[in-house]
Amino acid sequence: MSMLTPQGLKGKQYRITGNSYPRLGRPPRRSRKVLAAVGGVLALALIALGGVQLVDIFNGKGRHASAQACASPSSSGKALAAPVAAGSPGAAASGAASGAPAAGAPAASGAPAPAASNTAVPQPQTVTVNVYNATDKAGLAARTADELKKRGFAVGKVGNAPSALDKKVPGSVQVISGPGGLGAATLLKSQVAGSASTEDTRADATVDFVIGDTYAALLDPTAAAAALAEATKPVAPSPGPGSC
Repeated sequence: MSMLTPQGLKGKQYRITGNSYPRLGRPPRRSRKVLAAVGGVLALALIALGGVQLVDIFNGKGRHASAQACASPSSSGKALAAPVAAGSPGAAASGAASGAPAAGAPAASGAPAPAASNTAVPQPQTVTVNVYNATDKAGLAARTADELKKRGFAVGKVGNAPSALDKKVPGSVQVISGPGGLGAATLLKSQVAGSASTEDTRADATVDFVIGDTYAALLDPTAAAAALAEATKPVAPSPGPGSC
């Protein structure tokens, strides 16, 4: 018996038997468990958010938001100014602020008033056309003027082309008009294949029909009507990528 063994007790009662020993390591800290739980919750939240965004993309909510952005009045959030009718007091005030003359106001003294532009295609009866021959073929202007009369055009001057154009029209016909005769020029261009048009500063709506070197004859009425329909067909602009 050891000297440390209390009296009355046998030392064999304090012997360690078997292979089980007390755990001597540090107990697991609670903070690690808490951090692991928080990390798991955050991971699940990110996964759920990504799933919601994918669902919105496939449902088209992004396109609706883009359309609403395109429909917004302006990028700055301010409403755009409404158009001011010509002749109203607001138009006069706007013109005074910008320094531009108001619509309908008389032009400054000594300056001719600019001719109004007119691109509407009129009826042949309202178009006055001057027929000029810029080639060496005699009588070509008179014969062409008769053909245009048969189609309803009002013929004005008929004769040789002025020196600025004589022998200088390489195509079939050169159609010349001012701003007020643009629509009439479109109508006359459709009567001849391969014609060209130019604009000058004349104040009236008359149109010059200058016959060039390659001119042969007017198109038949059916072909002329088809050419006019093609020339006046509206063209829808195609939106660019990313535009509204």
